[in-house]
Amino acid sequence: MSTGVSRTVLHRLRAAAPAPAASSGTWSRLPSSCCRLPAGPRCEARRGLSVSGRGTMNVFNREMKKRQKNWAASLQDGHQYDYLRDEVGAHRHCDVTKTFPLALDIGAGKSHIAEHLNKDVVERLFLTDVSEKTLSRQSEIPTHCVLADEEFLPFKENTFDLVVSSLSLHWINDLPGALRQIHQVLKPDGVFIGAMVGGETLYELRCSLQLAETEREGGFSPHVSPYTAVTDLGNLLGQAGFSMLTVDIDDVQVHYPGITEVMTDLQGMGESNCAWNRRSLLHRDTMLAAAAIYKEMYGNEDGSVPATFEILYMIGWKPHESQAKPAKRGSATASFGDLSQIAELKEEHVL
Repeated sequence: MSTGVSRTVLHRLRAAAPAPAASSGTWSRLPSSCCRLPAGPRCEARRGLSVSGRGTMNVFNREMKKRQKNWAASLQDGHQYDYLRDEVGAHRHCDVTKTFPLALDIGAGKSHIAEHLNKDVVERLFLTDVSEKTLSRQSEIPTHCVLADEEFLPFKENTFDLVVSSLSLHWINDLPGALRQIHQVLKPDGVFIGAMVGGETLYELRCSLQLAETEREGGFSPHVSPYTAVTDLGNLLGQAGFSMLTVDIDDVQVHYPGITEVMTDLQGMGESNCAWNRRSLLHRDTMLAAAAIYKEMYGNEDGSVPATFEILYMIGWKPHESQAKPAKRGSATASFGDLSQIAELKEEHVL
């Protein structure tokens, strides 16, 4: 399994007003310069351990997530909150140079991936989403829309040559089960290309809220949803049956005027917390304290504050006899102990 890390920065600076104006942003690449607190009880987001009747983890209220996405899709200026999905959907999903007769986009939303595909890559495309108001076609490819929950794919085994998903899987309760379903609907030698937010997402917001709530109220409740850690993702893909795995990390950092704008944009994205154990309201004093802590701990010189989205990109193939396989154990014709001798022979030739 190969891994990599990169960083993207978006400056989303807009005047704070009752009716937000359209934003202007510039993208650039630069090394990480954030002050990140050590992982610990206060700042680490973990999936809860509540279990549903089906024997799987039941962390998220899926019906509430559907309502949140429908509400976000109904906003007249909803397009201004698509910047993160547009950025993620435009990358990594065309890394495989191959034509796929039939593809599936899970949690497709407004076709953030499909709009970057063409007939040379995908001949026919199925889009699925739990939100009917969000689901829309925006592609030159023959497309079929299917209203379906990401946790229950209504497709037969060995149907698709390609399955993609962007910023949807992190709201699934049974992620191992969802990955097994994706593996099942893929044809042999089919590929899954996905992106989801990881465990370090919004650590600035999470830490600021927890510190403020502890100071003002003597304890804290979870206000940012728990996410999957990158260290677990490769294992989950392998357990689901995928081979030739690739996992990459891209830290997307967005700069906002303040904590209020961060939370407003999360609502507009349909990305508000939907965990069962969430606390829906914050005291005014706690919110003011969180805003001050956010700026003090993470603020930039220009007065803006960063919000980091850790994006986990993954590629996994369904095994097929035509794929490259590791050599059998003990079949090597040279050992690592011979490398020094080979280097000495090369030096003699050079001299």
